[in-house]
Amino acid sequence: MTWMLNSDRPIYAQIIEKIQTDIVSGIYHAGDKLPSVRELAAQASVNPNTMQKALSELERDGLLYSQRTSGRFITEDREMIQNMKQELAKEQISLFLEKMNNLGFKKEETFQFIQQVLGEEKN
Repeated sequence: MTWMLNSDRPIYAQIIEKIQTDIVSGIYHAGDKLPSVRELAAQASVNPNTMQKALSELERDGLLYSQRTSGRFITEDREMIQNMKQELAKEQISLFLEKMNNLGFKKEETFQFIQQVLGEEKN
């Protein structure tokens, strides 16, 4: 699992996004146990306190839950995971549309261009 963290934004925010993405993409499934804070911090090459801060925020949001002696687990609320997946997708679509607008494409032109590219991929 590759952690692509950079210094242009807070590291803990990037960790949150990475774990969210891993959950919605199926790397972690509902009810799965997460590796320990130390293991995750080592994988990401970050301070364990930074990892702890990110995991605590995910717990506050309800995406993770702790069991005292067993560790942290992914929520079993599949609807919450699906909603998060859709929200993350909306964010990516908005960013894409903004970039296309910056390139001079109107929304309708963008949609037509997407259809054109998809048509080319079918062939």
